[in-house]
Amino acid sequence: MRSEGALIERWRSLLTSYNEVAGHLERALQERHGLTLSEFEILDRLSEQECEKRRMQDLAADMYLSQSALSRAVARLEKHGLVTRAMCETDRRGVYVHLSPEGLNRRTAARETHLRVLAEHLQPA
Repeated sequence: MRSEGALIERWRSLLTSYNEVAGHLERALQERHGLTLSEFEILDRLSEQECEKRRMQDLAADMYLSQSALSRAVARLEKHGLVTRAMCETDRRGVYVHLSPEGLNRRTAARETHLRVLAEHLQPA
């Protein structure tokens, strides 16, 4: 019974820590760059690819978002010219997301804010 309590307490501590850091990230990214945390994560993950494009299905598998939440976030990014979507030529069911030059610029600027907030809240004192 005691180990169950310790596991639950550790889990709750992890959730509290995540929620605190995510809240700070959300506010800083929104205020300084007009991005939600999810939108930043999409831009950041797209920027890690050499060709700066990924299948939506693969992006969803790597992220904590549902397929529908990812689709809504990508639609918002597309509306602001930060990404484009295109059908896969070999598989019409597949949709690619491409990072636009403006999207890369926004991600680059937001990356500094992202790293600063992570350093403030995650690095040991």
